Amino acid sequence: MTDMQIKSAEYIISSALVSQCPKSDLPEYAFIGRSNVGKSSLINMLTGYSKLAKTSATPGKTTLINHFLINNEWYLVDLPGYGYAKRSQKEQDKFERMIDGYILQREQMYNLFLLIDIRHPAQAVDLEFMTWLGENGVPFSIVFTKADKLAKTKVQAQARAYMDQLREQWEELPPYFVTSAEARLGREEVLDYIASINRGI
Repeated sequence: MTDMQIKSAEYIISSALVSQCPKSDLPEYAFIGRSNVGKSSLINMLTGYSKLAKTSATPGKTTLINHFLINNEWYLVDLPGYGYAKRSQKEQDKFERMIDGYILQREQMYNLFLLIDIRHPAQAVDLEFMTWLGENGVPFSIVFTKADKLAKTKVQAQARAYMDQLREQWEELPPYFVTSAEARLGREEVLDYIASINRGI
């Protein structure tokens, strides 16, 4: 049984700039990942509201900073995906400025959950993003998605192999969670982690 029960989850606002985000001191937990990593499905699974974040067959649909108020106590923030090849360079630059602005300027963001498709080895674009987070002192965790797409025996081995790869660059590894929106795997662990941070604020 998780420490945190989701009693309410409501969409509040979509912002193109960090200055347009809610004027609030409530803690925020942001979710980001490359396009098609299963971010909307994960958010819907965590909150228990199947249509909270819009899922789409077309990758790269999240184009704004989306705030959802959870239990009237904290915000879940859905950030645009990065590394989507079909965007123009101009569009890509705009998204990078939006994402960088939020991550670096939003003081009430207590943790960034970086989503990684567990089926693939570490990708350069993700490793570069993690390095940038580390250089800027941004607290983050890794959320492996789509664990149901691998045999159960391979899931932990794949996660460990990924973290071993990170160990080559990082003295201290970030926390990580293994999830599947389809199988509702990892929900308790992620929500309990958020609850533990909230208790310490």
